[in-house]
Amino acid sequence: MNTPGLESRIAEVRQFNRFYTKQIGVLQEGLLRSSLSLAQVRVLFELANRGETTASELAQELGLDGGYLSRLLRDFDGLGVVSRRPSTADGRQSLIALTASGRVLFAELDERARVEIAQMLRGTSLHAQQQLIVAMQRIQRTLDHAGESAPVVLRSHLPGDMGWVVFRHGILYAREYGWDERFEALVAQIVAAFILELKPDRERCWIAERDGERLGCIFLVQKSEEVAQLRLFLVEPSARGMGVGRKLIAECIAFARDAGYERITLWTNDVLVAARHLYEEAGFVLTDSYEHESFGKTLVAQTWELGLREG
Repeated sequence: MNTPGLESRIAEVRQFNRFYTKQIGVLQEGLLRSSLSLAQVRVLFELANRGETTASELAQELGLDGGYLSRLLRDFDGLGVVSRRPSTADGRQSLIALTASGRVLFAELDERARVEIAQMLRGTSLHAQQQLIVAMQRIQRTLDHAGESAPVVLRSHLPGDMGWVVFRHGILYAREYGWDERFEALVAQIVAAFILELKPDRERCWIAERDGERLGCIFLVQKSEEVAQLRLFLVEPSARGMGVGRKLIAECIAFARDAGYERITLWTNDVLVAARHLYEEAGFVLTDSYEHESFGKTLVAQTWELGLREG
């Protein structure tokens, strides 16, 4: 059964495929102004970066049919760009490598590819180029199903993380709740105070990450000697439903206990339904509620607390 909107999404992917294949020139009779096809150039690239390898390893890496790869390699034999020698590990296999002529051919094609990409990027601003690279990386991570098995890890903040926290809060709260830039300014104030006044034994920021991609964050700061405050809890839309939020909150509570706090307090708004559910699940109790005007909206603020004393 098709999920709602599937046909529309399929059409969008196909539209992108048509655009991109034209953009990078794979529809031309020869790729990179050569007589070689895309598949042939891709095999050359793999050989140039692998050194000696076998046909079966090449086929597996590139997802090519064995018979089709054999025909490509026979064409390369005729061009004198590959050499073969028997494998000492497996007599049924031959080790394939580029010849000197093959390395020269690859170097020429590699330089042409570099020049064409440079020309493509030259007409765009540095910011647009950075956005393009981020989008390409996201496409690769999304479609690389092998990455799905990578674990979610929690780490302390690093240079650049505070900028990401401010940026993602500003973007997501505007998109999901319609909050204006004053919320982003508030987040910037909070993270600046966190960095400038950090008490390492009593305060902490955690970044949830998988395979180098940030998935969420949470902060714990000192409100008083006895009370800690949970702040800036965020989970990326792509990571929701994976348990990232629960993991962040559990780590925050464990740290607060170890630091000797008696309780944790947090301030939120009732429109943040998913976050409120996680707070309640972790044992937080609603202690106060009031209406206010903030970030261009009429909101209902809530204070939640969690006692940390045993018994």
